[in-house]
Amino acid sequence: MKKSILITGGAGFIGSHLVKLFVNKYPDYTIVNLDSLTYAGNLENLKEIEEKDNYHFEKVDLLDEKGLEEVFKKHQITDVVHLAAESHVDRSISDPLAFVKTNVIGTVNLLNAAKTSWKKLDGHLFYHVSTDEVYGSLDDGGFFLETTAYDPQSPYSASKASSDHFVRAYANTYGMKTVISNCSNNYGPNQFPEKLIPLCINNIRNRKALPVYGKGENVRDWLYVEDHAAAIDVIFHNGTTGETYNIGGWNEWKNIDIVTLLCEIVDRKLGREEGESAKLITFVKDRAGHDLRYAIDAGKLEKELGWKPSLQFEEGIEKTVDWYLANEEWLKNVTSGEYQKYYDEYYE
Repeated sequence: MKKSILITGGAGFIGSHLVKLFVNKYPDYTIVNLDSLTYAGNLENLKEIEEKDNYHFEKVDLLDEKGLEEVFKKHQITDVVHLAAESHVDRSISDPLAFVKTNVIGTVNLLNAAKTSWKKLDGHLFYHVSTDEVYGSLDDGGFFLETTAYDPQSPYSASKASSDHFVRAYANTYGMKTVISNCSNNYGPNQFPEKLIPLCINNIRNRKALPVYGKGENVRDWLYVEDHAAAIDVIFHNGTTGETYNIGGWNEWKNIDIVTLLCEIVDRKLGREEGESAKLITFVKDRAGHDLRYAIDAGKLEKELGWKPSLQFEEGIEKTVDWYLANEEWLKNVTSGEYQKYYDEYYE
């Protein structure tokens, strides 16, 4: 059976890197990018592959049940890699229901469309991409394992935990072939600048304040986005159905240390006086329910499938800063909203 893979959220940060990887690496596959083009979806991220014969784009919302069914039928979808999600914790605190609709109901709608389309469930895979935040918060010791009990602490992580449970329920109830991966914090090119690293790079460049929650002591494990895409590729092709795989970078950093490092790197690259941008650091009221530490043990993925991150954080962050400094026009388009006109100009 020739593969026709539906990648949801393919115009987003992680999704766009995965779409480009699959389109270029597997010319015999048909890759269908489904995205509703919310604020975080940017088709300019995919300009380099939009003319490829094996790439197709469908602007469909996960809440559009009929639209999903039509996409499955039109493209004879054989497999799904589901990345589409509302993902910014701050937004989930101000509007939890939006996260329930997209992350929970949207996932169930997608599962239903797959179940209806795939008359025989053998030979098809529903791959659900999730987050380490479903596991809750760690103290100074230990790591999240695939067997760690769920303990979501924010509306965002609760919505993702629920979607994980629905995927497992469809596997158990209907016999659908599924796999789930839970990843740590991603960084790299094309990330929407509401996230910590691109926000800081942009603000440093423009000499704006660098807001840091609390004392900046919250710890995250950081994963370069291209390493994440490579891990998804390995799991999709070689993972065991019914299994969960944790994807981490083995790179734990305190938020304040990341911001300080970014100040040093950007100052050096822009020829500014040492320590100039560190003066922009501004401590603000901590986020409600802010988890102290996330840290993933990705040992299962390395042992069973041979994947491990190719970049340490210091190398990846240099590449990331270089990309943002070299793509000022992209940043301007994103922060101004100009990027949202690209769909109308090219696809309509």
